[in-house]
Amino acid sequence: MERTNTLDVKTPEGITFALPLAGPVARFLAWVIDFGCVFAMMMVIQTGIQMTQIVSRDLAQAAAILSYFFVSIGYGIFCEWTYKGQTVGKRLMSLRVMDAQGLRLQFSQIVIRNLLRFIDSLPACYLVGGLSCLLSPKSQRLGDLAANTIVTREPRLPRPDLEQILTHKYNSLRDYPHLVARLRQRTSPREANVALQALVRRNELDPISRVELFSQMAAHFRKVVSFPQEAIDGITEEQFVRNVVDVLVRTSGTSRKQTGAPVRTMSGSEEAQNQPYPSRVGQLTEK
Repeated sequence: MERTNTLDVKTPEGITFALPLAGPVARFLAWVIDFGCVFAMMMVIQTGIQMTQIVSRDLAQAAAILSYFFVSIGYGIFCEWTYKGQTVGKRLMSLRVMDAQGLRLQFSQIVIRNLLRFIDSLPACYLVGGLSCLLSPKSQRLGDLAANTIVTREPRLPRPDLEQILTHKYNSLRDYPHLVARLRQRTSPREANVALQALVRRNELDPISRVELFSQMAAHFRKVVSFPQEAIDGITEEQFVRNVVDVLVRTSGTSRKQTGAPVRTMSGSEEAQNQPYPSRVGQLTEK
């Protein structure tokens, strides 16, 4: 099989995207950082193990070997499961473990790839694992091949220019600040970021997938907060999502209030909830 630097994944909706694969050098640097974390934990544990030398030196050596095994394996399993495929080293190097087909990473896969870590580290400094990464088409070490996993790079994405995505035209949702406050309260930063990224990449989708995607997103936000019919009449599903993102990530916009028409005022609690997501969405898009 020919070696590749990316993994192409096709979704059921017919959308194809590429995942950049991590090379041996980046993975080795991440391992060095993780080894430092394990070494620091072992230094703490070693102080307790030294007390067993009073009973038996052989017992102390056995305890040290077993402790290193459990700490190093446990560290990888705990971090990759808790932080969705990332350890401290991988996070600092912007790497992430994923299923080889782009599916959700399973706990069994994490356990398998970490249990085989010792074989990959033979005879020293991950020589076996490094050679496997160099020779395998998807830069997989033996643990990855057994667990059907890959390690991808997560390049930092530039913060999107909201002015190019969101226009300063009239936004009918802003006529209902109490509902906007409720929408911001019930929408997580992750959901806001997904909607924002859909708008950013909308031109990359084929027409059918684009219509289906924004139809599903619009239906989701309508379930979160039900706006009056007059607020959504005459606009497409994509424009509705655009209006939702506008009120979620921007502090100001065009509404009837600027033309002198009556607008429902918010209570004190709603005023406190009516805070946009621009800083949090910016942080999410940089990951």
